[in-house]
Amino acid sequence: MTLLYVIIALALIFDFINGFHDAANSIATVVSTKVLTPFAAVVWAAFFNFIAFLFFGLHVATTIAKDIVNPETITLTVIFATLISSILWNLITWYWGLPSSSSHALVGGLVGAAVAHAGFGSVLGAGLSKVLVFIIIAPMLGFLLAYIISILVIYLSRNATPSKVDKKFRKLQLLSAAAYSLGHGGNDAQKSMGIIAVALILGNQLDKNYTPAEFPFWVVMSCQVAMAIGTMFGGWRIVKTMGQKITKLRPFEGFCAESAGALTLFLTVVFGIPVSTTHTITGAIVGVGSRQRLSAVKWGVAGNIVWAWILTIPISAIVGYITYLISVKLGLQ
Repeated sequence: MTLLYVIIALALIFDFINGFHDAANSIATVVSTKVLTPFAAVVWAAFFNFIAFLFFGLHVATTIAKDIVNPETITLTVIFATLISSILWNLITWYWGLPSSSSHALVGGLVGAAVAHAGFGSVLGAGLSKVLVFIIIAPMLGFLLAYIISILVIYLSRNATPSKVDKKFRKLQLLSAAAYSLGHGGNDAQKSMGIIAVALILGNQLDKNYTPAEFPFWVVMSCQVAMAIGTMFGGWRIVKTMGQKITKLRPFEGFCAESAGALTLFLTVVFGIPVSTTHTITGAIVGVGSRQRLSAVKWGVAGNIVWAWILTIPISAIVGYITYLISVKLGLQ
């Protein structure tokens, strides 16, 4: 029972770190365009991260809990190793200012720890494949939608003066930032909910055949609160990379990027696909920059980000594998 409590605490710590690590996703564009001050932006994003549970079901939580690794092969030690590896990767990439995926760190850690415990047969290929495929699809969809939305916005604003366009989209960007934060809260916080759900099942505190209506409300609330508080702290190293180093954004471009990211996240949340919010908004920002001209995007920075994407799952899996073996060696079972 003590290990169960430790795991719940670690899951909420992961959610908190996820919040400040991924705060850049929600606020980078609105801060870089100077529509909101950094403090006002994180408060704005934290609020909409928190209320996301009112708008979305628990499809992503169910995917994490049941579709990545065979639930029958998971132990509390596996979950412990998963969370330790995910937290370590998030802290390392935050320190380096790399906008990597907290979601994929969690998935990678879970796969590595499960393989260490029960072999490769414990991994559910269909569920993992869905995550891997959307490493490519999510940023591409964000890119495409942002490109299309920006062209549409330019066409609709063709007769307006630059100052009028700027003024209008400073207001509209508040709505797009709110929508993106809703998608972020609906997708990312649910991953910790899924991990806690598995832990509760293993601790005989939740029936393994639970329905969404039976899902403990305190788990939903605590994960959303942890995510919101983490967002309040902001991940300023990553904000700088996302909002300033990839491409220069104006308010209407920030609106386009956030709207594209929000639409992508809403779609994936509905279908229960645990995508990377980081990948999604990065693709959208690159899409907006490419609409101007290809040289408007700093492709060297974008390339470093892509490498972080590629390495996240395998490195997290290796760390999860090693952490599980160490945990067993120390008698943590």
